Amino acid sequence: MEDADFALFIRQVKQKTNIDLSQYKETQMKRRLTTLRLKHGYGTFASYWEALQRDERLMNEFLDRMTINVSEFWRNANRWAVLEERFIPAMLREGRTLRIWSAACSTGEEPYTVAMILDRLGALARADILATDIDANVIEKAKNGLYPDRSLKEVPDAYRRAYFTAAGEGYRVSDKLIRAVRFKQHNLLHDPFGSDYDLIVCRNVMIYFTEEAKHELYHKFAKALRPGGLLFVGSTEQIFTPAQYGLESTETFFYRRKPEHV
Repeated sequence: MEDADFALFIRQVKQKTNIDLSQYKETQMKRRLTTLRLKHGYGTFASYWEALQRDERLMNEFLDRMTINVSEFWRNANRWAVLEERFIPAMLREGRTLRIWSAACSTGEEPYTVAMILDRLGALARADILATDIDANVIEKAKNGLYPDRSLKEVPDAYRRAYFTAAGEGYRVSDKLIRAVRFKQHNLLHDPFGSDYDLIVCRNVMIYFTEEAKHELYHKFAKALRPGGLLFVGSTEQIFTPAQYGLESTETFFYRRKPEHV
């Protein structure tokens, strides 16, 4: 009965929101949502679903908990240094406007990190930066550009001085960065992808998906890159057989679309 209760809940969520929780690792997702359901005193997912239909605040909390909103600037700073010192300068030498997509961007730390790097290289005006997430609430937070101090713990001092100002108990990113990034709601598992990206950043999200979902997404990411374009993944998301997607490892956690791959 418990399994049937959860299975029905999964179907109802997909029907209403187009968010397919069956593509997430079931043990992790079920544990997270069971904790949330019990916190509000609902004995079953059926009764919890009924409550979600009536209470917008409860629904927003559910959507926030269901999606994974953990991020910070310069997470795994040595990987960002490789991007800054090697890959983006090589892209810029090709002389065209760069197309960059920060997928599952959460509250915006990663696309703003990309924007800072481009600005320091004098190339922010030569880049089109799209940042997307499934959660409309975190996108609004990203657009506001306000962050607690803990989000800035890895930011190099020169960047902190240049791009952040104190605001209340936290910090706000500069207006230049806010203007440079386009934020949009997007469901990786449901919505179409763009194409011809020079760089796709999707980090610390794939670990929550099933193997089948990851397989499909890596194919879609590869097709969304231009030949020679890069996919930048998280520190726990190594792709062990990138060739099956038309990708090749070019540096730890960076994968290049093979020029001949179609």
